[in-house]
Amino acid sequence: MTAHPSHRAPAAPVQRAAQLVGVVFLVVGVLGFIPGVTTDYGSMEIASHESGAELLGLFQVSVLHNLVHLVYGLLGLVLAGTATGAYSYLLVGGAVYLVLWVYGLSVGHDSDANFVPLNSADDWLHFALGILMIALALALGRRRTRHSRADAER
Repeated sequence: MTAHPSHRAPAAPVQRAAQLVGVVFLVVGVLGFIPGVTTDYGSMEIASHESGAELLGLFQVSVLHNLVHLVYGLLGLVLAGTATGAYSYLLVGGAVYLVLWVYGLSVGHDSDANFVPLNSADDWLHFALGILMIALALALGRRRTRHSRADAER
């Protein structure tokens, strides 16, 4: 029995980063639905600032919030299939998280406009995620481009 060589190129670093981010979002989305990991689980709303549920007792969540994490995670895994897709996921996703950070700081946490819902811990986590995702896209996306050009010149 001989092993068949794979014709698939190894994943670029930006693809592995997008896969990791996608898996983290999936795990967070699932954990948001687990009582105990999510405190005050019984007070979870579908989509409202009145949701009292908090992931790890810190990050306010709702059914909508958890579903967004799951979709974002699946999107990351799908787009990680190509280096371009992974780069776009990290760059655009990071920008979306920075917009969400500004939104969270702008709306009152008790406002009806805070339908996701978001609290201060969520706001600052979104800031950190936005910066991290953009940094990963720029650092790893450029690194792949440099390696690709060097290979093409050989």
